[in-house]
Amino acid sequence: MTAIPVSVVVMTRNEAANLPRCLPALARFAECFVVDSGSDDGTPDIARSHGARLVSFLWNGRYPKKKQWCLDTVPFTYDWILFVDADERPTAALVEEIARLMAEAGAGGPLHAAYWIDGRPVVRGRSLRFGCWNRKLALLDRRHARFPEQPDLDIAAMWEVEGHYQPQIAGTTGRLHHPMDHEDAKPPSAWFERHNRYSDWEASLRSDGRMEHLIDGEPDGHSGSIPYFRLIGRRAQKRLFQRLPGRPLWAFLHAYVLRLGILDGAAGLDHALARAFYYWQVGLKVRSAAQVRESSVHSLSVHTVSRSSRPTLSVDDSYSSSSAIRSPPNAFSRSKVRLRTPGSSIR
Repeated sequence: MTAIPVSVVVMTRNEAANLPRCLPALARFAECFVVDSGSDDGTPDIARSHGARLVSFLWNGRYPKKKQWCLDTVPFTYDWILFVDADERPTAALVEEIARLMAEAGAGGPLHAAYWIDGRPVVRGRSLRFGCWNRKLALLDRRHARFPEQPDLDIAAMWEVEGHYQPQIAGTTGRLHHPMDHEDAKPPSAWFERHNRYSDWEASLRSDGRMEHLIDGEPDGHSGSIPYFRLIGRRAQKRLFQRLPGRPLWAFLHAYVLRLGILDGAAGLDHALARAFYYWQVGLKVRSAAQVRESSVHSLSVHTVSRSSRPTLSVDDSYSSSSAIRSPPNAFSRSKVRLRTPGSSIR
C-alpha cells in the first residue's frame, strides 16, 4: 500500500496514556513526527517504538509557539502537514479520504490550501453521534499557512501551544467529510485542570477586546451543518455568541437540544454539561476581572484626591499574571497530569 505523502505532527508532553492509541492510526502516512516538550513518563520511548521521529522542543516564552515552530523548524519531507493531538485518532474513513485527496490532486496539489476536520467526541468509550463537535484546520499546506502571533504572553495560564484560534491561510479552505475521534485516556481530573487554564486564557482575551481581534483574523469558512448558521458565517457566529447573555445556558441548549445531544444518552448529557461548565468558568472570570478593574479605578480616584502615592494596582494590572482573572490554586493545578507547558494543543 502506497504511503500517503503527508507529514503528521503529534505534539506531546507526558502523553504516555494516549500515544499507544494515537500512533497506530497514523501508520499509513509517509512520516510522523512526535514533537515532545521534555516528557518524563516514557512518551519518547513510546514514540520511537511506533516508528515516529522524535523532535525535542523547549519553549523560550515568546513567539513562535509550538505549532508555528514546527512549521518553521521540523525537517518535513512533504509540504502537506496534518496536526493530530495525542488524544485524537483519525478514523479509517478519514485516512482513506486524505489518501484519495492526495492521489487525485494534480501537479499543483489539492484544490484548497487547507482543510477543516471535525473532531468527534468520545465520552467514556462512546463516540457521540450528535451534540457539538469541534472543527479545526488540521490538514494544511505549510507553504500557505501561518499561526498568528496573538498578544497573550501576559496571561499567566498561557503556555507553549497556540490557543483557541486557527492558522491564517493564504488561499481557500475546504472541509473533509470524515472526523477524527477525540478521546482522552487520562482521568477526568486532567480535563478539569486543562479547561481551567483554557478558561483563564479566554476570559483574559474577552475582558479587554483582544478576542474581537482574534476572531477578525480567523478564516471564515465552513461554519456549520445548519443552513441558518452557514448563512451568517463562522466569524459572525463567534461574535454573536460572545455577546449573548447567559452563554452557559445557550451552550448547553445548542449541544443538547439543537444538535440533538439528547439522543446520545448519558454521554451526550455529560458532554453538553461540560460545555456549559466551561463557559460558566469564562463568564465568572470575566466578571471577576471587571470587579478588580472597577476597584482599581476607584482606588486611583481616592489616591488622586488625597495626593497620595501612586495606587498599588493600576487598571492594566487586572490582566497581568497576578490579577484576579488567574485561577486560584486548587487540586487540579497541583496535578502532575499536566503542568504549565503541556504539549497537547488547546481545545
